[in-house]
Amino acid sequence: MVNIEIDGKALEVPQGSMVIEAADKAGISIPRFCYHRKLSIAANCRMCLVDVEKAPKPLPACATPVSEGMKVFTQSPRARMAQKAVMEFLLINHPLDCPICDQGGQCDLQDVALSYGGDVSKFTEGKRSVAVKDIGPLIRTDMTRCIHCTRCVRFGTEVAGIREMGATGRGEFSEIGTFVEQSVDSELSGNIIDLCPVGALTSKPFRYRARAWELQSHPGVAAHDSMGSNIYYHTQHGKVLRVVPRENADLNEVWLSDRDRFSYEANYHQDRVTEPMIKQNGQWQTVDWETALVFAADKLTNIEQQGVDQIGCLMSPNCSLEEYYLAQKMLREKGCANIDYRLRQTDFEHQDYLASAPTVGFKPQDLNQADSILLLGIDCRKEQPLLNAQIRKAHESGQGAKIFALQPYHMQDNFDLNAELVLPAGDLVNGLLQIMKALSVDIELDAELAQKVVNIEVLEPAKQIAAGLQAKRSHIIYGQFALNHPHASVIAKYCDVIARITQSSAGEVSFGVNAAGASLAGAVPHRGAFGVESQKGLSAFDMCQHPRKGFILVQCEPEHDFASPRLAVEAMHRAECVIALTTFTTRHMLEYADCILPLTPGAESEGTYVNHYGQWQSYRAAVKPVGQSKPGWKVLRVLGECWGVNEVAFDTQSEILAECQDAYKNMHHKQNQLDSFKLEARFEAQAQSNQLIRVAPVPIYHVDPSVRRAQSLQKTNDAKVAKIQLHSKTCQKLSLTEGQSVKVKQDGKITGSSFAIICSDDLPEQIIHLPLGIPEVVELGASFGFVELEPA
Repeated sequence: MVNIEIDGKALEVPQGSMVIEAADKAGISIPRFCYHRKLSIAANCRMCLVDVEKAPKPLPACATPVSEGMKVFTQSPRARMAQKAVMEFLLINHPLDCPICDQGGQCDLQDVALSYGGDVSKFTEGKRSVAVKDIGPLIRTDMTRCIHCTRCVRFGTEVAGIREMGATGRGEFSEIGTFVEQSVDSELSGNIIDLCPVGALTSKPFRYRARAWELQSHPGVAAHDSMGSNIYYHTQHGKVLRVVPRENADLNEVWLSDRDRFSYEANYHQDRVTEPMIKQNGQWQTVDWETALVFAADKLTNIEQQGVDQIGCLMSPNCSLEEYYLAQKMLREKGCANIDYRLRQTDFEHQDYLASAPTVGFKPQDLNQADSILLLGIDCRKEQPLLNAQIRKAHESGQGAKIFALQPYHMQDNFDLNAELVLPAGDLVNGLLQIMKALSVDIELDAELAQKVVNIEVLEPAKQIAAGLQAKRSHIIYGQFALNHPHASVIAKYCDVIARITQSSAGEVSFGVNAAGASLAGAVPHRGAFGVESQKGLSAFDMCQHPRKGFILVQCEPEHDFASPRLAVEAMHRAECVIALTTFTTRHMLEYADCILPLTPGAESEGTYVNHYGQWQSYRAAVKPVGQSKPGWKVLRVLGECWGVNEVAFDTQSEILAECQDAYKNMHHKQNQLDSFKLEARFEAQAQSNQLIRVAPVPIYHVDPSVRRAQSLQKTNDAKVAKIQLHSKTCQKLSLTEGQSVKVKQDGKITGSSFAIICSDDLPEQIIHLPLGIPEVVELGASFGFVELEPA
């Protein structure tokens, strides 16, 4: 620590910190444009010039380190004169268009000009102008307003990991723009809207919608990945107009992914259902709530008379803790345990050996001290954008965490991997066996599996991964490819073995924001709420393979959200009764459903999410419900009462949460017991030389109903995924050419849509990359299945 003085105020500050940091902690205001506490120091705007005793000229506070005995004056005549001079230069070319600028009312340039600007300009020459450039559907550019602070450039380089923006030209002709006239495609691109201190970069969907002082701010929690980023809803006249980040040092810091930022647009999509509907004689009728709920209860009672186990409940991983708790309570009081949120998984053999709730395996601050991280079956950049940014930060920091990957194909990461293991046919199991053998330890497996380890060939990347995981602080993180794999139980077991050998943490990043909450609240078929023993039920995949006669769907769309869309849709059509509690309708839903009960989205509801760190985050409604839609917990409560279940009669959401919190405090928290899980001797069928294995990721902007209906996100390049990627050698073997249109056949079914071929050597041979969760693949089955291609 060193002792300094700012404007006569004595301070003790850490050695090496900058003057502007010391001033901020002391509450002393210093104007700035280019400085941002989460970015590197550029010192190019010069607005923060201050007077330092014994210095020959004013110094930039953002780039001047403190020293013992330093005296700083931020309001001396010399400091004020320097700051006013800089302000005058910055305004030379700035347009006087504040009345039509979206930044008006929240503009740093306006605020600083009020205190440091002059009333008359000495500059009489013509102002320069810069042509408006289209850089995509999310960000509007007006670069004539740009003051070259380079915050957007530094953000792309340092946080997003993709340098898409930079400066070209010199002097008066210098411009900030995109390289080679490309659009900005980063999944974190919207943060440059917040960073821009002027109106050069603004939100295109929000453009001209409202003034900042007209908006009301409401805290909320984003619901599209397992982190649960903190947000503010900005509303006007009872409508959400934009979403911005809410600072949380342990989670999203000051950032927000584009998926969380722009998905609010879906709240007002044409698919939004706002009134209860029932189907009679094949025709949909709009009815009141009482009629719809009695109709739904009667339908469920008819199915119950045929056997209560003929009812199944399928819930989105984005439902609230309260909704999960009520749904499972309603079913279990009826003697049914067919409830599940794990819609995209197919292998559940290990579920009885898993912990009470899925976690990522470490705390937020642990990443900063990590020595090595293994990414297993996860496209972290697209699945968990902000977690990926934190991993990249750990990798790029002075500590320099080593990053390894075991993937079904090469991912487009935004950091350099220390080693990557990609095997033919996306064989994650074989990759884990290689790592175990490279660790040179005795592995307790049955004879056949032990023999397979003995005979396996260990590639160099596997050796590097094994060596890296033996570091003091190492973590294994696995995602959708590992969780959705047909042998997910084998992968989980091997991860546990490796973690115990290397003393690493091992955890998952699940789909949706509330997988942990669903597991705790009992929205799973093998375990009751908060650890209470319960009868066993069927998993989501089993309910589709062996269709129930009645289904309750809560905020999910089987044709897009399930492991096998074809299987799910067929199961819905074969059911005698489908009750859909949903915010949106789909074409398929209108065909198979019998009753639609409109639910509110997160901005119009209240509830609680539990993220992958185990943190409980409650939220409140930012606006009133649209039409007659209601929060899910209210609908489930009344539906249960109509069905004859009195145990769900809660008056408020707070009462449900209080009961859940009490149960959580008193529950026996089950730890991971995969060491007791005995594997069967089973492995993936080996593909023949002429067979293709489909690997089907769920694209970032197709993960849930809200994101799929956010119009601006659907215009991005990341949303345009209806295409097939193959290795160039595979294309040659199959006599296919780049751009050729083909149809896909899986399990005897062929797609109605055709797909363009893209040759990519990022994929192993025999792998076909065709996403899940998009409308064009509803006819197909699950990922990691054999497929055929036919000319379109």
